[in-house]
Amino acid sequence: MKKKKTVIFLIVFTLTALVLGILLAPKGGQSEAVGDLMRDLVLHEEGKVSLFGLIDVNPALIGAIVVNIFILLVALVIRIFLVPKFTYVPGKAQILIESWVGYFYDLAKKNSPTQYRALGPYIFAAGTYIFIGTIAELFGLQIIGTKGTSLGIPAPLSDVNAALAMGFLSYGFILVGATRHAGLKGLGSVAKDFSLPISMSFRLFGALLGGLLVTELVYYSLYLSFVLPIVVALLFTILHALVQAYVLTLLVSIFYGEGVEAGG
Repeated sequence: MKKKKTVIFLIVFTLTALVLGILLAPKGGQSEAVGDLMRDLVLHEEGKVSLFGLIDVNPALIGAIVVNIFILLVALVIRIFLVPKFTYVPGKAQILIESWVGYFYDLAKKNSPTQYRALGPYIFAAGTYIFIGTIAELFGLQIIGTKGTSLGIPAPLSDVNAALAMGFLSYGFILVGATRHAGLKGLGSVAKDFSLPISMSFRLFGALLGGLLVTELVYYSLYLSFVLPIVVALLFTILHALVQAYVLTLLVSIFYGEGVEAGG
């Protein structure tokens, strides 16, 4: 009963906030053309950030550095403070951690029953990076660009270079694993799917960029001050974080399993 009341409250609150946003939002022209916005989101021609005063880089690279530091710090905290306290009767934190790790372990074992020990850690790392890197956008981190303007730090993989790097890294991992465990048969099994790194890269890049563009288009087209863009951003960001982490890790585990098992 209490859960039902909470759900009803959230629905009513969201609808009320949307109506107020529509009624109170100022009507006016866009300060930036949507076309220019989309171009900059892809090419980063205008928004550049100085990396330690050495070179101008895309904001997505700063996002990648921040996300990696965050993941390493969280992993360190979990290892030092939480893992030693794990018990046979797990608490909520332990259940969450074991469920997240266990999902990737089971996925690796299912698709590569005999050679899952290397696959499990890789898809765990890749899935965690994609998920955390994507939802990091929700925190609205800002950085000062080379022109002195404030720039939002995007999801690392919303940059085409980072998405290509993830795709080719995953393909390289599959190729090495297949060659090591199945020899030339494994190499041939993976090499025939030569378009795999491109398809994985652009699937990841397109989905993440699409969520960002939809949010921006809603904002610029409907002139809603903050309410609807927030709702849309939450939905698309969380959805893409889960779906893309699932899709890439599933593809890697399937093709890795096919490659390493090709030798019989």
